[in-house]
Formats: sequence, structure tokens, C-alpha cells
Amino acid sequence: MKKKKFAIHWQILLALFLAVIYGMSFPNKHLVTSASCKKIENLSSEHNLSDDLLSVLENMIGNNPETENNFIKSVESYPNIKLTEDQKRAIINETKYNPPVSYISWMGIIFLKALKMVIIPLILMSIISGIANIGSAGNLGRLGLKTIIYYLTSSTAAIVAGLLLVNIIRPGIGVDRSYGGSVEIPDHTGHSLKDTLLNIIPENIFTAFTENQMLSIIFFAILFGFFITRINTKSRIFLTDLFNSGFEVMMKITMFIILFTPFGVFGLVAEKVADQSGQIMNFLGILGMYSITVLAALFFHAIIILPIFLKFIAKVDPWSHFNAMKAALLTAFSTSSSAATLSLTMESVEHKCGVSNKISGFTLPLGATINMDGTALYEAIAALFIAQAYGYDLGLTEQIIIVVTALLVSIGAAGIPMAGLFMISIILTAVDLPLAGIALILPVDRVLDMFRTSVNVWSDSCGAVIVAKSEGEKLKI
Repeated sequence: MKKKKFAIHWQILLALFLAVIYGMSFPNKHLVTSASCKKIENLSSEHNLSDDLLSVLENMIGNNPETENNFIKSVESYPNIKLTEDQKRAIINETKYNPPVSYISWMGIIFLKALKMVIIPLILMSIISGIANIGSAGNLGRLGLKTIIYYLTSSTAAIVAGLLLVNIIRPGIGVDRSYGGSVEIPDHTGHSLKDTLLNIIPENIFTAFTENQMLSIIFFAILFGFFITRINTKSRIFLTDLFNSGFEVMMKITMFIILFTPFGVFGLVAEKVADQSGQIMNFLGILGMYSITVLAALFFHAIIILPIFLKFIAKVDPWSHFNAMKAALLTAFSTSSSAATLSLTMESVEHKCGVSNKISGFTLPLGATINMDGTALYEAIAALFIAQAYGYDLGLTEQIIIVVTALLVSIGAAGIPMAGLFMISIILTAVDLPLAGIALILPVDRVLDMFRTSVNVWSDSCGAVIVAKSEGEKLKI
């Protein structure tokens, strides 16, 4: 009798559970060493660290490790020492001390590196082979139109759901703005829709590869795959077979990396939990209603709206599709990156759902780049929460502006570092809200990011299934 395998999603779930226990058991502490003192000294001009403060830190070398709050109190117990929020963050980051977590965090680092290693070759091979197998320009245009319509519809539905809940619950009413402290708000460069469209065409495709400019890479891959179909038969067959074979190799590599997912998840989540352990009460208390509103909206979109799309448009069983996507969704939750999860998403959609490579190879890389239902929903709620906290009463017109702005910036945010902060700052600017309000949501942003990334990946997978069914494909779910 064949022994039943322990399914990968159960392995990941167990790793998540153990990681939370491990991280809570070994919360971060802080210790001044000679090395950390030297690093802080190098940051002195950037963060306006005084000579007196540097002397205090030198005197603290060799002290016992302390919790974050006690460590800051120890520093400020010296005469004439009062730290700003920026200085606190700089010192806290450089004095982090947690040997038990450092022993296992390397597994998460290696896992993320391996996932990122396969992203660009996987996108290239999957899109080029997918487009080459589609055939005519008419087929490509039809597939692209269906995909874009789905992405716009699902993202708009997510934003509207978020706005409805935040208007009903009104979590920002009565929030003490002092909880946000002070925060350095990044200047956004105004990535308009026009800029995004212009930047799709790369000046140098190899620069796009090295700088992870995903929209440019996808554009080049679509162009390359399309023109494979326009050359003579002998060359077309050769190149199509070549990229089909390349895609098979990349999927083999991906499936090999997937075997180590539980270990990577354990390392990643344990480090996050250890890092955030001091913020748990903040998460549950001060910003509890805001967090509940975001989570309620995300779950509403994930378990009501998207399953309705699956049930009534694609005519597939949402629960069967969810079961097929468990491993990808748990990995998205752990990594907080839909791009890093792309390889596992493609593997699940193709091998467990039965979607063909020509559909998944086109829709999923594009979705991981521009389709961010969970993120767009989150940004809309954050904007309304900040408005409520500052006593602004946004009318229907302003909320429509938020819907449109959140939809547009979600398309261009993939290539922007710290995309979440940039997206919020653009939306706040569009409706004349104070950028300082971003400080209110930062304490819980990292935790909520894990949930919204899972919704992003869930929506991408639903889109692939819906498009596949509209093309008449017979699926396994």
C-alpha cells in the first residue's frame, strides 16, 4: 500500500504555526557592540546623532541585552539625551540582538533568493512560449482584452467593498493621532498613468532584467512571442519548441524550490514575529478597529466576491479552486510578495487546476505585476481611515477620486520601492489629505501586508481560471 504524502500546504501551515511559537519565544532584544557602535557612528550625519549620544552608546558596550522599550529608556537615562523617533529607529535597527532567530532566519533568506532567482527567466519562458502557442494576433488580442477586463473589474470591486466597510465601521473616529509618532514620509515622484505606459517600453532590455522592471520585461516577452508566430515555419517550430522546453526546465527548477517552502516559511515568519512581538498590543489595541476593518474587507472580497466570479462566470467550484491554491496562498502570506510567489502560483494553476500554459503564462505574470486587489482595497481604506482620524468628511466625489486613483496607481506601483507607502501618499495627495497620517497606520502595515498579498495572489489565480474557461478549456476543478 502506497504511503500517503504529507501535502505541501499542510507542511507550510505547520511551519507557520511553529514559526509563530518560535518567534514569540525569542523576541528581539538590543545590545550595543563595537560593530554596531561603528555602524551607528557612520549614520551620525544622516540622523543628526550628537557626539554625546555616540559616547553614551560606547559606554553601553558590554551591557546585557534589553527589550526595545528598556533599551531606549537606558539610552535616555543619561543627561541631555532625548531621542527623536528617527534616531530611535536608526539605533534600534543597528543594535538588534537575537541569536536564536539568526540561527534559522538564513533559511528564509535563501528561500526568498531562490524564488526571486527564477522570477525573470520564468516570466520570459512562460510568456514567450504561451504567446507562441496562442497563434494569431486575434487570439492574443482577445486573451489580453479578457484579462484586462477581469483585472479592472476585480480591483474596482475590491476598492468599493473596502470603502463601503470603512464608511460603515468608521474606525478612524476618535483615534488619538499622537499614536502615530513621527515618521519620514518618502517623496513620491508622481508615477502617473502616462509615465507608467511610457516606461513599459524599455530603452535597454538588459537594464530591465537587472532592475526587475516587470512591465518592460512582460512587454518584451509578449512582443518576442508574437513575432515568433510571424516568421517562417522552420524557425517558428524551432523557437516555439525551444521556449516550451525552457519553460519545462524552469518549472522543474520551481518545483524543486517548492520542496523547501516549509523551511523558508519557518525562517521568514519566525523572524517577522520576533521583530513584531513588541507591537502585538499596539496591533490589538490602538489600531484594532482599523485592522479589523481591513481584514473584514479583505475576507469579504476573498470569500464572497471572487468566489461569485468563479461560480457564476467560470462555472467552477470555488472550494475546489481554493484547495488547489492552498500552498501558493500560504507562501504569499509568508513572503508578502506576489512576485516571489509567482512560480508556485503558476505550478498550482497549471498542474492542480488544469489551466494551460498559454493562458497561465500570459495572465499570471501580468497579474503579479498589475493586478493588486488586496493592496488597492487596503490603500482605499487607509485613506478613509486617515481622513476620519483627522476629522475630514470626504464626500462622494472625493471617494470616487480615491477609487479611480487607487485603481490607477495599483497598476504602476510594482516598479516602485516601498510601493505601499508610495501608493498611499499618491492617494492622499489626490484628495488633499495630510501625508503625516501615514504614521498612524505604519505599526500594523507589515502584518496586514501578509493578508493583502494573499488576496492579490488569490485574485490572480481566479483570473487565470476565468479566462481559461472563457477560452473553452476543460479544467480539473
